[in-house]
Amino acid sequence: MIYKTLMTRLELGLPNSPVLAVTGDLATLFDATVVGITACEPVRMAYGEVYITADLLEQSYQDVERALKAAERDCRKALSGRVAVVEWRGAACTGLLSDYLSGEARCADLVVTGVNDKASFFDGSRHVDIGDLVMQAGRPVLIVPARVEGLRLDHVMIGWKDTRESRRAVFDAVPLLGKAGRVSVVEIARENDLPAARSRVGDVVTWLARHGVSAHSLTVASKGDDAVQMNAVAKEQNVDLIVAGAYGHSRLREWVLGGVTRDLLLRADCCVFVSH
Repeated sequence: MIYKTLMTRLELGLPNSPVLAVTGDLATLFDATVVGITACEPVRMAYGEVYITADLLEQSYQDVERALKAAERDCRKALSGRVAVVEWRGAACTGLLSDYLSGEARCADLVVTGVNDKASFFDGSRHVDIGDLVMQAGRPVLIVPARVEGLRLDHVMIGWKDTRESRRAVFDAVPLLGKAGRVSVVEIARENDLPAARSRVGDVVTWLARHGVSAHSLTVASKGDDAVQMNAVAKEQNVDLIVAGAYGHSRLREWVLGGVTRDLLLRADCCVFVSH
């Protein structure tokens, strides 16, 4: 499988240049169609016992329409000349934005999104909970931090944990892994579990080789905070992209994606590819 359709989520009112730059690079790499998407919840008719006037409601819908059109212009301008086919989907939603976006993900092989680090935790009208999106999309999600200027694949690191989600993530990432200059499979394990960990990552390396991906294995003794260690390894190894399984539950407002995955999303200086 290769990525023939990318769904790229834009934030309303926030910079989208990192996401669009990575999207353009991916589309060029795989000759993919891009579906740009964003959504916003207009002002509600009532908040508790406070009712909104018809004029204010109409103004809200006009503001949303302008914001959606501005996002579409930004998307098409950024990808012009790089992507042969760019489609657009923008909507004013009355429900959870993650529900809308997850449903639309049926059209894509891969979802590309920003980190949301500047969005208000309580503002669900324009900003999507990334945890909900990852848990619900049924597609791999590539998360792009604000400091990234484009897609680099000189060194891709698989943060291995022997779970269903990790196996899913590695399978979904094979097209990208095949384009990488170097691939490392890294597991952080307790001292007494290191021999078993070496066997596990060895199996992953062998499986990847059968799919044409040459990879190296690395096992590291746990020192307490696996997320901190994983990030330290990534920085030490000059990693451009981290592949990891996302596990946990959606809509538990505690970023429950599994300890390592959650912290990678919040702290990583490079792109993170996750699957659930």
